[in-house]
Amino acid sequence: MKKIFSIALMLFFAATTFAQLTKDEKKMVSKNLKATLKVLQKSVKGLSEAQLNFKAAPDKWSIKECVYNLAISETNLWGWAQGTLAAPANPDKRKDIKMTDEKLLAGVEDRTNKVKTGENFEPKNAKWASVPEAMKFLKEERQKHIDALKSSTEDYRNHVAEQSPVGPIDAYQVILLMSAHTVRHSKQIDEVKASAGYPAN
Repeated sequence: MKKIFSIALMLFFAATTFAQLTKDEKKMVSKNLKATLKVLQKSVKGLSEAQLNFKAAPDKWSIKECVYNLAISETNLWGWAQGTLAAPANPDKRKDIKMTDEKLLAGVEDRTNKVKTGENFEPKNAKWASVPEAMKFLKEERQKHIDALKSSTEDYRNHVAEQSPVGPIDAYQVILLMSAHTVRHSKQIDEVKASAGYPAN
């Protein structure tokens, strides 16, 4: 009986370990989250208020609005991932996921596909008084999220969010959205800078 119990215990821990994110997955997502934030920081460093508030057209976002959207998204996307984890694991739903990690990253980063942001992500909901303040918040929150992922034993892969713009995705892919979304808006910032009438200083 003791031997059977030991075997059962070993199988339990093996299954638990298998369900956790792999070292490569943790390394990849952490690397992406750090690298994309650095690109954003470089994009907005030293910009004047005139440059931050410039709009290429009335219906276009300014650089400030892009930053505010990203700071809001950091909280909202993390909350979405944690909400997905809080629900019961549903590994049977994995078969419904059609989007690979690579396709998800490429699709979100691609600026040729225009997408209107959700009401909760609108820059008008920003609580910060300036871009430096929003960037400080984003940097601190992102580091918290990276640290949490590194120490996490959660089963990110078998918790599936069924409602997303690209169909079902798992909780890990929700985190990948955070880095891809940063790339997307860093590209948008570059577009603003390349627009006619963009202030020289």
